[in-house]
Amino acid sequence: MEPVGNPLRRREPHVGDAAPGTRALDRAADLVATVVHADEPMTFADLQDASGLAKSTTSRMLTALERSGLLERDAAGSYVAGRLFWLYAARHDPWDELVRLARPAMEAIGEATGETVHLSISRGDRVVQVAQVDSRYLLGTRDWTEVEVPSHCSALGKVFHAWHALEVPEGELERPTPQTLATPAALQRDCVRTRERGWAITADELEIGLTGVAVPVHGARGDVVAALGVSGPTPRLEGRLDELGRSLLDHATALSALLRGPAPHTPRDPARAQEVVA
Repeated sequence: MEPVGNPLRRREPHVGDAAPGTRALDRAADLVATVVHADEPMTFADLQDASGLAKSTTSRMLTALERSGLLERDAAGSYVAGRLFWLYAARHDPWDELVRLARPAMEAIGEATGETVHLSISRGDRVVQVAQVDSRYLLGTRDWTEVEVPSHCSALGKVFHAWHALEVPEGELERPTPQTLATPAALQRDCVRTRERGWAITADELEIGLTGVAVPVHGARGDVVAALGVSGPTPRLEGRLDELGRSLLDHATALSALLRGPAPHTPRDPARAQEVVA
């Protein structure tokens, strides 16, 4: 398969026009551009054919691009744009306004709980964290904004599954710990419980000793546009889950109201006003 407008085919190399390091960078950039411009995932053979590079060179460059997050492979092993593209897209318009509006609530939650506060959105079939307020404790402090977590292993991801912003995955689920939900049926049952109580919970499901609570944030049309949550060591959170859930709901409700904007003004009926006065 050769994508239309393949930048590798357009480029006319000139012998000796660049230093070896620059040529290697050009070739790597061309590989990324080819994948991004393609209408469907590209196989290794597609990319090798399009680039004209030796098999070993293509393999070495693709491995480095995967490691950096610029490319990744789908379930079939073909190449697609990597997590850095998702992260960049998630952190820029149209989500800048969401992060700006959520920041005061996140800081208030962090001040009240002392724990790490998260704001995430769904992009395609994954959950991307777009903002974080760090815990005041040393134990539990970590930057999660560049960590990709299976959606069924996090309270934030469970919110999107429970409110149908993400489809429940098919087949056996990845199990980082013995506490992780193992099947789509188990995740479906958890989604029902999540909707009933109003917040999602994970306890030792991503890693032993880590617990999270998260709630949905609704947009102008009433759909779930984000998840707001806290996480921290299980011993600090396990006795406070309901308290944290209710507090997060209050903040999420206020944030949802901000996202909806002010209610439309309804003009008063002059005749009705006169009738009341009379």
